[in-house]
Amino acid sequence: METKPKCKICRRVGKKLFLKGDKCNTAKCPMTVKPYPPGIKGKRRLGGLSEYGRQLKEKQRLKNWYGLSEKQFKNYVVEVLERSRRGASALGNAQEALIKNLETRLDNTVYKLGFATSKVKARQMVTHGHFAVNGKTVDIPSMHLKKGDKITVRAVSMGKTAFKDMPAILKKIQPPLWLMLDPEKMEGEVIGYPTIDMAAPPAEIQAIFEFYSK
Repeated sequence: METKPKCKICRRVGKKLFLKGDKCNTAKCPMTVKPYPPGIKGKRRLGGLSEYGRQLKEKQRLKNWYGLSEKQFKNYVVEVLERSRRGASALGNAQEALIKNLETRLDNTVYKLGFATSKVKARQMVTHGHFAVNGKTVDIPSMHLKKGDKITVRAVSMGKTAFKDMPAILKKIQPPLWLMLDPEKMEGEVIGYPTIDMAAPPAEIQAIFEFYSK
């Protein structure tokens, strides 16, 4: 079985990041079939990492979890750390702030509402202009949403294949507590803000802060 690059990312960081959507929940998921790093089995191991290596792996996990480039992800972390250094927030609050900033991106929100099976697909759908926020078409995946914002599928996109059976699919979706979903209207609303517990990130945030603080 050929392993695609996205699957290799998960194997490399030793964590299932659900980058391939529904395939990640099947027995064919490479993390199930080959639960070790890419390369010759036995030659590379997950254990025995240096502190730097551990911090790097945690950073890679969260960066890839949200599907961001190194530059994008670093900007998010550095911004939060700088606010913390200025006394704008305690370190614990800084961790919450980072997750809030990442979770409330439009592409991630579209994914959490069930409009897409992966964050990659969600980003593509946003970029193609399939969604409106508060009635205005938005094609910027990194747009940050705030409480009260409503995300809807544009009327011109309703007839497209990707949205044909969407109402039935959305009825099976249980969005996180900070979001509300109306399957019939194909509309979501931000009713609160995400916490670390709600997001359940697959990485240790403190280790990521330490990585970028060097």
